[in-house]
Amino acid sequence: MNPELRKNRTGRRVRSITAAAIVLLVGLLVCLVLWQRHSASVRGQARATLQVQSNSFANGGAIPRQCTCDGANDSPSLQWWNAPAGTKSFALVMNDPDAPIDFTHWLAYNIPPGVRGLAESASAHGAMPQDSAEGTNSFGRLGYGGPCPPAGKLHHYVLRLYALDVRPALPPGAPRDQVESAIGGHVLAEGEIMGTYRRLGQ
Repeated sequence: MNPELRKNRTGRRVRSITAAAIVLLVGLLVCLVLWQRHSASVRGQARATLQVQSNSFANGGAIPRQCTCDGANDSPSLQWWNAPAGTKSFALVMNDPDAPIDFTHWLAYNIPPGVRGLAESASAHGAMPQDSAEGTNSFGRLGYGGPCPPAGKLHHYVLRLYALDVRPALPPGAPRDQVESAIGGHVLAEGEIMGTYRRLGQ
């Protein structure tokens, strides 16, 4: 074969392979961008969907003494709405991010999908919804453990509620890492309310 002809054919083959690789790469990049936008959109919708409030305290306000270790240690009331279709259960995590370690005050899960609230002191008085379960808090106890920070510093307490597409296969008394592992990838929506508490100096 003519060397010049062979060279031209080789050049065309290289250019074709290069062009195909570029098209493939561009296609992959476009798919990645679209997937990231979709994922961000889904996460944003989940965070915005579930509305949560409490009759025990206003969002951002002080948690009352009776809901702390200085009072009756009653769990606060919660109400929620706008749960999406397909919700199979709710899970609740209450923590104190201001503690030296991320302190867990309350874990509840397998709350039935038809429930839209928890009465004040439901945990302390065994009035949690039927078929629901509570986990072990950072005090090492089952159920709710109220704010009990060192004197002086204002602490913030976040109560985060999740609408799930499953009923986690967890027994009563599960620790937080097991609860969060079980609900991972199953959150349809979430919402939160935050309260504060400061203990006076002794």
